Amino acid sequence: MVRLELFGGFRVTIGTLVVPDEAWHRRKMAALVKLLCLAPRHRLHRDQITAALWPDLAPAAAAANLRKTVHYVRHMLPEQHYETNPIVADGDVLGLPVEHIWVDVVAFRTQVVQARERRDLEAYAAVVELYRDGLLPDDNDEWTTSHRFDLRWDYVAILEEYAGILEAAGLLEDTARVARTLVGLDPLVESAHVCLMRVLALAGRRAEALRQYEVLRRLLHDELGTEPGPEAQRIHAEVLARQVAEPALTSALWERVGTLRMRSGDPRGAVTAYTSALQRSTGPADEARLHRLLASAHLDRLQVAPAEPHLARAEAMTADPAEATRLARLRAEVDCLNGDLDRALHHALRARELASFDGTADDRARAEETIAMVSHVRGDWRRGLDAELRRTGARLDTDAYAGPFDVHQCIGQFHLYSDELATDVEQYARTTLAHATDAGVVRVQAFAWTLLGESLLLREQFDEAAGCLGQGAELHASLGSTSGALPWQRLAEVAVCQRRPDEVGPALRRASAIATVSPTARHVWQRIHATAAFARLERGEPDLAAQSIRAAAAAAARYGGCPTCGALLHPIAAETYAALGDSEPARAHAAAAARIADRFGGSAWRAMASSAAASAALVEGDPRAAAGAFGAAAAAYERVGHTYWARRCDRQAADAASLADVVP
Repeated sequence: MVRLELFGGFRVTIGTLVVPDEAWHRRKMAALVKLLCLAPRHRLHRDQITAALWPDLAPAAAAANLRKTVHYVRHMLPEQHYETNPIVADGDVLGLPVEHIWVDVVAFRTQVVQARERRDLEAYAAVVELYRDGLLPDDNDEWTTSHRFDLRWDYVAILEEYAGILEAAGLLEDTARVARTLVGLDPLVESAHVCLMRVLALAGRRAEALRQYEVLRRLLHDELGTEPGPEAQRIHAEVLARQVAEPALTSALWERVGTLRMRSGDPRGAVTAYTSALQRSTGPADEARLHRLLASAHLDRLQVAPAEPHLARAEAMTADPAEATRLARLRAEVDCLNGDLDRALHHALRARELASFDGTADDRARAEETIAMVSHVRGDWRRGLDAELRRTGARLDTDAYAGPFDVHQCIGQFHLYSDELATDVEQYARTTLAHATDAGVVRVQAFAWTLLGESLLLREQFDEAAGCLGQGAELHASLGSTSGALPWQRLAEVAVCQRRPDEVGPALRRASAIATVSPTARHVWQRIHATAAFARLERGEPDLAAQSIRAAAAAAARYGGCPTCGALLHPIAAETYAALGDSEPARAHAAAAARIADRFGGSAWRAMASSAAASAALVEGDPRAAAGAFGAAAAAYERVGHTYWARRCDRQAADAASLADVVP
């Protein structure tokens, strides 16, 4: 096995022999190997290589130089040290012998996927250790720049996630070390400074926390002319007010850590942090609230048994009317998970009633979201939404309903992909639109236009779909709310399907701008990145598509994910990595698609799982199995009326079958 390392500098190890620097007696020898290490499947056409290594030479001269360089690499070492040809040729394509090499950049990207799947400390530590000082830090070749930036972005995202997991686990010194690394990488990233301040305060190192705030304050003032944000100022004020280590301060900070972990889609880390806060709480009100937060974190993981005692304790202890509405909502979630749907609806409605008197705007919004989800599980979501339109009317256009209607859009996705519900989504959307127009409720009109456009998109009625989605986006914008990312994302999808690449970027930028401030970011970011990957894949740019897939994973690690709203991600990701010849992440995404199909069971979910499995089979050299899986995906898509994806899978099945005919 040949070990090829590019992080921290270029090193080649063959077995136990480290190739000395003097063996690369010509600079272009090493450059050729580096270039192939970074290429998709470690293969490039000769013209691509000469364009990168000899951009200023005439084609004939560059080709001659390439032939000489290949010769030098092939004869760099005595034969007894290298049994396999180091540069292999397939016509005009040159490559590395993939079955005999290990490349640290490939291992890094694979381990990033594994760390996010497992979310354990050892996996993150392995990724961080592998990166060292970045990609080829001493090289200035133009072709390394995009790779270096891409890998650095992945590294920063992994460090942020690693710091969050370490912090939630109470490993404060390790968290501070990682946070300092983040600050060193980009001193103007305020979140890294805030994390470092917080863990220093948690560790009782108040003076250091104050100094870090001052470092941040000076940087922002000198470089950007701004002041630190609210979170940094809050921690600074708390530390100033309590120079001695007080349990109340520690409990409050641990509670904040738990809340941050919940927002980033890490309820397991939140449980650890909230438990630490509970152990340091100083009064019954704090204790009751922390029991409620622990119950919420367990329920976010769909774990009723560990949530029950915390919820019961909070119910017994609380005397705060605002807390009562939150507890009623959690009780509705427990009942829903236990299958007692009538009781769940009773508690959800009670939560809304209590919130109307004593809750905050967020409490009222969360109660509405819970009613929507319970109604969805009961099978009467559509009737419930109609009743809500009649009951609430124009009040639905207030900002308080922006979050709940993002949840309604999420439930609408389930209807679009469900066998028994998809057939009449278009009619339901048209009926809802008529009712909302009569009532003059803009938010419901925006919802209905978007759902109608989505239904038409999946059936290949692209022009009408674009018109409906455009109307939905316009109405969302008129509300001035933080919702409305979905119609823009779907407009980008229409542009990809119609092969209008110039329209994809602007639509995704509009969607991203809304997602940045959306309270329900977990529902939209994965869709946005998946659509970007889909567009790049359709343009024949799988390496760029992989960047979007990795960005989707980073977004899920930061904001959490939604299996319904992220439906497109896994089959596109598996196809992307298959195009790159990277079997491990292709299999990982195929497995994720299969888990979602097992959870929801409908034809569309099974189609996505079959499509992802087909891509994994292709990269593993089994085109016959791939053809069968693509065919199964096409049939499943056809059953649910998704004709665009059915035809696309039919073409992929035919391509795989043709390949199977020529493979011995």
